[in-house]
Amino acid sequence: MSVTHASAPPTDRHRTTPARPAPGARRDRRGIWRTAGFHLSAGLLSALWLLPIVLVLVTSTRSFDDVAAHGVGSLPHSFTLDGFRQAWVDGGQQRALINSLLVTVPTVLLSLLLASMAAFALSRYDLPLRRTLLLLMLGGNLLPPQILLVPVAKLSELLGLYDSLYALIGVQVGFGVGFYVFVLHGFMRSVPPEIQQAAVIDGAGPWQIYTRIIMPLAKPAMAALSALSFTWIFNDLLWAITVLRTDSHMPITASLIGLQGQYVSMWNVIAAGSVIAAAPTVVVFLKFQRHFVAGLNLGAVK
Repeated sequence: MSVTHASAPPTDRHRTTPARPAPGARRDRRGIWRTAGFHLSAGLLSALWLLPIVLVLVTSTRSFDDVAAHGVGSLPHSFTLDGFRQAWVDGGQQRALINSLLVTVPTVLLSLLLASMAAFALSRYDLPLRRTLLLLMLGGNLLPPQILLVPVAKLSELLGLYDSLYALIGVQVGFGVGFYVFVLHGFMRSVPPEIQQAAVIDGAGPWQIYTRIIMPLAKPAMAALSALSFTWIFNDLLWAITVLRTDSHMPITASLIGLQGQYVSMWNVIAAGSVIAAAPTVVVFLKFQRHFVAGLNLGAVK
């Protein structure tokens, strides 16, 4: 007689449990999601920022009939460069762009020359009241320019420079040198004093130290300031309409106001004028972009 025994139920030690992911794997997945979220957010913000620029570029290459029939925000149904011709020739953008370059280029060169010489003296030599002078230069840039419009206009009239490009150059140099000195002073102070001492032992004077040692080392900072100052001066409108009155002397920014009044509803011409006005600053920035970020950081940490 055989006795059958019922099989015993499986115990807990025989049960299989799902493997839990390692802590490192969970952190890696969270890092991937964070990276993906960051790139998605940055891409959306970039697209939102670029949308007006793309709209202006597309509108500038459309015909007036296309814009009038379908609206500014519609898809283009035509392609023409006639808006650029109208803005350049009929709208006076050609002369205005020349005026802007005649003001901007000399102002940038003169401002950086004066600022570099002043920063060299204040940073490399123990001059009396040098800290006070530096604070005064910096404090001048903290004043709102609106409270100085009338005094600047009156002073330009007394000097006989009113309604001339020389007056605009003088104003731009006067209001920009203080900031440039402050930036270059921080960089030039970071140059090791042993370099200057070695040059003095070799018989170099202050001018040789400035031109042959300090300025070659300051090229990245000068490049960054050149791009910044060119953009600020070229895009300035406030001082241009303060010291200038004749239309033939107006720079490109003031000319855009006249272009909008001349071509009230011709958005393709106004957009083309805006593209012409923005092109020089874009070219300058692309030229100095590899020095821009590095130059802004120079002198921040000694």
